[in-house]
Amino acid sequence: MSVCIVLPVYNAEKWLPETLTSVCDQTFQGDLTLSVYDDCSTDGSLEVVYSFVSKLEARNVKVLAIKGTSRGGVGFARNKAVEQCRAEFLCFLDADDVMRPERIDIQLRAAKLHPNAIIGSRVTRNPPDSTQRFTRWANNLDRVKLATQIFTSHGPTLLMPTWFCDRRVFERVGGFEEGHGFPEDLAFFYRHLDICENLNVEPGESLFRCSDALVEYRHVPGSATFSVSEEVIWNIRMRRLLELVLCKWDKFTIWNAGKQGRRFYRSLGADLRSKVNAFCDVDPKKISQAVYICEDEIAKKTGKPKVQILPVSAQLRPFVICVKLDLTGGQFEAILSQMELQEGVDYVLFS
Repeated sequence: MSVCIVLPVYNAEKWLPETLTSVCDQTFQGDLTLSVYDDCSTDGSLEVVYSFVSKLEARNVKVLAIKGTSRGGVGFARNKAVEQCRAEFLCFLDADDVMRPERIDIQLRAAKLHPNAIIGSRVTRNPPDSTQRFTRWANNLDRVKLATQIFTSHGPTLLMPTWFCDRRVFERVGGFEEGHGFPEDLAFFYRHLDICENLNVEPGESLFRCSDALVEYRHVPGSATFSVSEEVIWNIRMRRLLELVLCKWDKFTIWNAGKQGRRFYRSLGADLRSKVNAFCDVDPKKISQAVYICEDEIAKKTGKPKVQILPVSAQLRPFVICVKLDLTGGQFEAILSQMELQEGVDYVLFS
């Protein structure tokens, strides 16, 4: 079996020695290639890669490395790195992350068992105390939630730096969307799910997460992750929710009468606003307001309808829940559990 480590690089000179050392340390004994595409770095990134060639080749790792002539963005760089290798399996790695030695062995076994899936893993974070809520969320999703919690602001339920897949999975999707300021990983993830549904792939066979933490995921403010605006991601999530969920529901209730719930309501077109039963909340102050009156342009054209605000106990399901998880010491999660709702049927999370 042949595996290619896909490594896009941009100004990663500081992190690459540790990243490349983790490539050298892989326990995988098969046909392994490291494919690097340098997206016009202005530092010594490519020189660091070249300095590791002899070490990598001594471990039977073939190295392909090229530098572009103009910035194409991370999606473009990943596509170019995949294009220059012909391996059967693809192991995606970011230039500032570190792999555990057994990563390829473990994920290759999983990919053979789940050939239509994106294979992910748990992560450790560096620094350890960074993005704690996000890391807990990603590491603790069960197999059902990998498929249902795809609308949250966290992005793909399998973290991109942990992705591993059969090359045919990548080619079916058609690669990553290219350009700047766009969440290419989220778009790829959604497209992959659509293709799996069209191919009648079993729901649990399109996404699989290994139980081990196989990647040390570094938190680097200013990285490509932070170059995508929150509004762009919001709009993509809204479109996805509309296409898969809201268009199928006759009525629904927005759980959160505060800022996020009202923003969600304002993001709806007039046809979808007519499906809103009410807002609901657990906060007595918000409930006491009784109604919400939206005064944007759509509302002006439709007569500024009054949307009632009810207690959650009214149970006007299904719900679009616009409440952030893991912020109330478990109080919100306990309420949700007590209501015995089925995620994906009685509610979706849009937090």
